[in-house]
Amino acid sequence: MKAAVFLLLTLLVPAYHTGAQCITDNAVDLKVQAAISSIVSSTLAKAKLLCQNVSARGALVSCPAGYKPTACACGMACGSWDIRSDSTCHCQCGGIDWTAARCCKIGLE
Repeated sequence: MKAAVFLLLTLLVPAYHTGAQCITDNAVDLKVQAAISSIVSSTLAKAKLLCQNVSARGALVSCPAGYKPTACACGMACGSWDIRSDSTCHCQCGGIDWTAARCCKIGLE
């Protein structure tokens, strides 16, 4: 009988403390998540998309430092373009007279 009671206690006591630990962990997790959400929300509220247009003669135009091309336009009715090196618009048709790019970056207020 003593062995059965001892066995029952050894199974129930850790289970009880584990449950309490889970509740504590969950409470801590919720507090951390709330703090992170607050920081992220306040940072995102300050974020702005800053864009500018750039153009050049020929088939290539590069965005200013820190900016990325989001769209390109080509002269001579050329609709074929690509973005090279993550910063340059390239018109693929021959004899292009001008190329333009819409360049953007994310800035903070």
